[in-house]
Amino acid sequence: MSILDKFAPLQAAYSSLKEQGFDPFGISFDSITSATEGVFQGRSILLMGTNNYLGLTFDPACIDRAVDALTRYGTGTTGSRIANGTYVQHSALEAALADFYGRDHAMVFSTGYQANLGILSTLVGKDDHLIIDADSHASIYDGVRLGNAQVLRFRHNDPNDLYKRLKRLEGVPGDRLIVVEGIYSMLGDKAPLAEIAAIKREMGAYLLVDEAHSLGVLGEGGRGLAEEVGVDADVDFIVGTFSKSLGTVGGFCVSNIPDFDVLRVACRPYMFTASLPPSSIASSLEALNQLRQRPALRQRLRDNSEHLHAGLRALGFQVGPTVSPIVSIALPDQATAIAFWNKLLAAGIYLNLSLPPATPNNLCLLRSSISAAHTPAQIDRAIDIIETVGLELGVISPSERPVLVNSAL
Repeated sequence: MSILDKFAPLQAAYSSLKEQGFDPFGISFDSITSATEGVFQGRSILLMGTNNYLGLTFDPACIDRAVDALTRYGTGTTGSRIANGTYVQHSALEAALADFYGRDHAMVFSTGYQANLGILSTLVGKDDHLIIDADSHASIYDGVRLGNAQVLRFRHNDPNDLYKRLKRLEGVPGDRLIVVEGIYSMLGDKAPLAEIAAIKREMGAYLLVDEAHSLGVLGEGGRGLAEEVGVDADVDFIVGTFSKSLGTVGGFCVSNIPDFDVLRVACRPYMFTASLPPSSIASSLEALNQLRQRPALRQRLRDNSEHLHAGLRALGFQVGPTVSPIVSIALPDQATAIAFWNKLLAAGIYLNLSLPPATPNNLCLLRSSISAAHTPAQIDRAIDIIETVGLELGVISPSERPVLVNSAL
């Protein structure tokens, strides 16, 4: 007997997955040569699943800032923010984030996952109510588990179901916190945020939006879905990450709630985790500056997203109903998805294999995330290779190219 015996079913499933080809949890690149290309097992590979939305991981200014901070301040802080882990750069980044969002307060965390873990487990207590979208990210679910609030789930992107659940709480003591995402990470669909904000106002709830995948992507200024649909004033807390559009690592929360800074001593995941190294902070600051100063990056990202989404849809693949940088192909079963992913990797295309239970509605997905750094030629190459594999596996037909039925996803 072993303490790990409880994971035997998971181990069996993982072993079966590895036996069918490459190990999706063990892909190790020989090198990364640009924001869109790398080397895998000695061969050039096109990166189509990196979340590097603005392509800033190789931006010269971001690299220069990181190198300068590394040289001046060393490799790490070796402590939590509350101890010895706050440097002047941390405060500068918080000020820059607050200014970017037009908020009074900002907190920086060591990862985006930790930001959700910390904020959600701290904001609401045992007498409060968390109302979350059923398709929420794992970090949201884990933040819920770490806290003591009473939890309700509403059907994905269904404002009517949200309203009904809040209505049942009328007269019940405690605060209500609604949690949704700007762009959902598996299918790339957006929350119906205008409708949700209206419900929040009517029901007297608080609203938190995780803009991890929409920062730098949506809105005239790149501030996310809340900006795009004009409900900034209704969003009490915005959580996000630096590991997507900003190309680094870290997370944050911004808010106008008075006395927000008490969270710095109430939030255990913030208090007891080592803070980000100065090089990551410096690069994040510069990436935020690039985001603000180069709106052309967002337009290029939108053009590239439309290019890939339209190209795959025209071939008959089942893709999500919304054009976004996340373009996922739904496949009929797990065996087909695994075979498809392996063939793409062998042909020089890397994207994400996403399988149940990590996917909504138990879908088997090939998930790509486009970048502003991709060229039209690279996207055409990816479409051509995906088409070849799709034909080979019988996923699409050369003579019948059906139009996507959105309800299929």
